[in-house]
Amino acid sequence: MTGFTIFILVLVLFAILLLFLGVKQVPQGWNYTVERFGRFTATLTPGLRFLVPFVDSIGKKVNVQESVLDIPSQQVISKDNAIVTVDAVAFYQVIDAAKAAYEVRDLVQGITNLALTNIRNVMGNMALDDVLSKRNEINDTLLSVIDHATNAWGVKVLRVELKDIVPPQDMVQTMARQMKAERERRAVILEAEGIRQAQITRAEGEKQAAILSAEGRREAAFRDAEARERAAEAEAKATEVVTAAIGAGGSQAISYFLGQKYVDALQAMGASNNSKVFFLPVEATGIMGTLGGIAELAKEAQARAAAGMTALPAPAAQVGGAPARPSGPWTQP
Repeated sequence: MTGFTIFILVLVLFAILLLFLGVKQVPQGWNYTVERFGRFTATLTPGLRFLVPFVDSIGKKVNVQESVLDIPSQQVISKDNAIVTVDAVAFYQVIDAAKAAYEVRDLVQGITNLALTNIRNVMGNMALDDVLSKRNEINDTLLSVIDHATNAWGVKVLRVELKDIVPPQDMVQTMARQMKAERERRAVILEAEGIRQAQITRAEGEKQAAILSAEGRREAAFRDAEARERAAEAEAKATEVVTAAIGAGGSQAISYFLGQKYVDALQAMGASNNSKVFFLPVEATGIMGTLGGIAELAKEAQARAAAGMTALPAPAAQVGGAPARPSGPWTQP
């Protein structure tokens, strides 16, 4: 092997070494810092990047993806001296790789200690009931404080969530009894409210029923009064007609009306279902006399229609040689 060949081989090896030292491939989701003689000079983003061999070197490899950090559990004393065990989880992302690499020595440890300290500070100023019921407010406060503190490290804290809040066992039993008492109180209130509403509804129904009943009685009274008024008018009209008939027919008309009432009364007494015994001066001749009076009235009406007479009718015809007159309990001797 000649000296020239050795020189060519050394030159090729040197070129390969230069290529290895000067060309870098940065994967997606990572940023590399470049140091020149130990001093930071640039940040390499994902892709194929070139360096000055023997001058530049890779300093820190920083993951810029969103990362999850588990905050270990710790005991916290609340404002009302209740001891609770709390753990949490934080989500963060490196925004500036240079700051994350050179502004803090241990980024994960720094964020963890910040979260533990601020959890104690925030929850220590709250009562136990507020700690258990205001998780969103606690999360928002922790996020604001931790994100502001880590801003100088080139880190953006995206979310901070409390995972578990575990109060002491005796406190859990006390809260269970309190919750049971509260539910029983609500049940009693709801039952009382239901009874009150039912009574109100029942009273409203009775009120409406009373109003409708009063309106019905008023309407019935109005109808009864109207019926009595109509009956009185009819009675007055009938009285006028009877008076005119008596004035025109004299004693014969009176005999007709009295005989009709007499027969109706006998018919009503005979139709009764009760046991009865009648001792009445019921005479066949009296009834026959009444019928005769009715016949005389009919004859006189026909005679008036034929002759146009306006005078009073002549005395009644004789039956059996004697003038016929009505007889009965209403006739005078």
